[in-house]
Formats: sequence, C-alpha cells, structure tokens
Amino acid sequence: MGRRVVLGMLGFGAAGILFGAKVQSGVERVLRPVTLNDPTGLSSLIPAGGNFRIYSVTGDLPDRKPADWSLAVGGLVDRPLTLSYADVTERLPQRDLVKDFQCVTGWRVPDVPWRGVRLADVLAEAGVGRGATHVHFTSFDGEYTESLPLEAALRDDVLVAHTMEGKPVSSEHGGPVRLYVAPMYGYKSLKWLSGIEVVDHLSDPGFWEVRGYDTDAWVGNSNGRGDNPTS
Repeated sequence: MGRRVVLGMLGFGAAGILFGAKVQSGVERVLRPVTLNDPTGLSSLIPAGGNFRIYSVTGDLPDRKPADWSLAVGGLVDRPLTLSYADVTERLPQRDLVKDFQCVTGWRVPDVPWRGVRLADVLAEAGVGRGATHVHFTSFDGEYTESLPLEAALRDDVLVAHTMEGKPVSSEHGGPVRLYVAPMYGYKSLKWLSGIEVVDHLSDPGFWEVRGYDTDAWVGNSNGRGDNPTS
C-alpha cells in the first residue's frame, strides 16, 4: 500500500473522529472494502461498523463460523465444559442489555443493544471451585487475552454475547461470540472468545494490561480518565 494512500486513510479516519457520525458513515462506505481485508493492521485506526472503530491486536480479523465455534470452560471448576454456539444462543438463559460501549481512547457508542448469556450463568454451570479469585479469557486470534476479578465476572451486566444491535455479532466486532463487560472500558470486552479459565491467582492479567493499561478498567475511574458514561 502506497504512502499517499495510507496518509489519506488516516486523514479520513481522523475526520470521522472530529466531525462525527455523518462524515464517519461516508468514510465507512469508502474504506470498508479496504480496511477489512488489510493485513497491515490499519484496520485498528479506521472508523467502521456504525460508530464503532474496529481493533485487532494481530493486524487481521479472525473469522470462525458458528458451526465451527466452541467455548472451553475450565480451570478451577467442578465440571469442565465445552459449549457450542447453540448452547450459548438457545439452551442457556438469555439476557438482554442496552448499555454504552466506551473505549479507553475516548470514543463511545451509546445505548447499544446486546443479547447473550450472563457470564455468571456460564460459571454456575461449570461450578466455580473453592479458592477461585479471577477469570481468565482467551481469543481464537491466538493473541488477545483478558481477565476479570471473580466478583466482577459475576455481575449481571457481564455477558457472553452473541447478538449486538439486533444482529449476530460479526467477525469484525469479535463474533460469533465475544465478551461484553458493560461497566469497564472496551478492551476488557474480549473479542473472538474461545476460552474461559477460572484461576486462584492472576498470572496473566491480559494483553493490554502488560502494555500499561489498568487491570481494573472501570469506566471513569481508571487509566487516568474522567469519563462520564450515559448508561
């Protein structure tokens, strides 16, 4: 990709941030065919997907069909599980939320409808073992990891989410199933979820935390920010 094209793309991305949804929507129509197939990692810098900006820690967008997806739940649990897409979308109790998605870099998408299974219900099915303190998450991109204290993981507003804005979670948004942690910054809402491990100590806080981000990422109370989310 030529230098002129790269600079132009970055300029369009900045326009979307500075001038709002109208410009951003036009940028998406122009850039989407390029950025979603871009192996350089520039997809992490370009507005796409409504008011969302698409981030990937590997420079590409992993894609797994629902029929090929599964979720391993293990570690300090009584009953290790392997959940299918049907388990998450049909068998387990469903939970609907309408909450903001707040990125630590400052942008926010308000009132996003989510649907999924409470992480607490997944953990209840597996049975949390004695001495557990944290939950560790892995992504099928092979790189992205995250963690939550057990107390936070059991909140009603933490989902194993399969639906977003009334549609199945797309690959660029971390589908077919992702984590959604409503009260924390977006980097805690791990994309392309494939593994959940209950642990008794936190040896791996997460991909972003080892790069300087806060382990406890409560919106407005971490990472030196003073955000005031609307919901």
